[in-house]
Amino acid sequence: MLSRIVIVGAGQAATQAATSLRAGGYDGQLVLLGNEGLPPYQRPPLSKAYLSGAMGLDRVILKPLEAWAEDKVEVHLDAEVTSLNRASKSVTTRGGELFPYDALILATGSRVRELPCPGAELAGVHYLRSIRDADGLGQELTAGKKLVVIGGGYIGLEVAAVARKAGLEVTILEAAPRVLARVAPPVISDFFQNLHRDAGVTILTDVKVTAIEGIDSVSAVALADGRTIAADLVLVGIGIIPNAELAREAGLKAEDGIETDLDARTSDPAIFAIGDCASRPLVHYGERRGRLESVHNALEQAKLAAAAILGQPRPVEEAPWFWSDQYDIKLQIAGLSTGATQSVVRGDPSQKRFAVFHLDADNRLLAVDAINAPPEFIVGKQVIARHGQLAPAHLADMSVSMKEIGASA
Repeated sequence: MLSRIVIVGAGQAATQAATSLRAGGYDGQLVLLGNEGLPPYQRPPLSKAYLSGAMGLDRVILKPLEAWAEDKVEVHLDAEVTSLNRASKSVTTRGGELFPYDALILATGSRVRELPCPGAELAGVHYLRSIRDADGLGQELTAGKKLVVIGGGYIGLEVAAVARKAGLEVTILEAAPRVLARVAPPVISDFFQNLHRDAGVTILTDVKVTAIEGIDSVSAVALADGRTIAADLVLVGIGIIPNAELAREAGLKAEDGIETDLDARTSDPAIFAIGDCASRPLVHYGERRGRLESVHNALEQAKLAAAAILGQPRPVEEAPWFWSDQYDIKLQIAGLSTGATQSVVRGDPSQKRFAVFHLDADNRLLAVDAINAPPEFIVGKQVIARHGQLAPAHLADMSVSMKEIGASA
């Protein structure tokens, strides 16, 4: 049995890894290294309930320090790991602390992609990745202010919804022809564009930001077409970058994320990588691999790594799933639509309850986007996991229940 396991990172993946190791019977030394000065916490609420004030810090924190102590997990909250020595099996922090390991789990997460234009350093320009970021942005969400959101992805749309409900004037700037262009089909993009516009949000697509204007703080955002958009504050949400440098510098395979096998093991058999920082095989999608930026992926990979370390059977993997909350809308996504050749809409988008099913040429279900439609999401996730085929005509027919559709797959 390994005597010492070190986990680098203190998010949901790291928390689940430690929990699964203890639940699986590991009784050796377990060390968790975080660098934010806070116990491990959830990130999804930061752009939603936490930002709006509906959820306090106590509900965002995953486990208080007392609970970690009860589980005999040694937690270091200000331990930024700067080097990994595979030969000596140790990691070193910026402060010079050395932590040897028998097995190492990298749960280093990701960081925001910064805006590459003049003025991006001005006061009033915000990013959203940490509690500190959310607290700073939340303090400025005052009714009557003008917020410009750069990036029409989920983070941008979620913050726009919170800000609009708080009484701010909100403008979303998106470089693509539609919001959510990278991650959703046109019908979903259209739905959310209409939802936000009906709430009073201005959405500009096909635009390029060239500068943030202001003296000491933000006053406007300049566009390539010559327009300027007045702003009291700016949120930049243009994607994230996996924190793979530590692994890459140590000689591990890491291009778009740290490459792992089915058990979350890296090219070094003593080192595992989980969560946003990892590129994993996607078992429901043939030979594909990729990074999945989601809570589900973090939890699932953590369980896979723990099982492999303990020599226990590999847990059954679910279809990937994701979610977003905006206004009174809950979007639930199961699967990945890449490779789909047809999409079937079930329900009526105008009624704010519908789903879009994505199938391949053989009618195999690859993904489903469900708007306020839990049965479609639940059944769709189950069908994807068993590589089921569905009849498009049945999916579109609301007189056929999801229970019947699921049973036919």
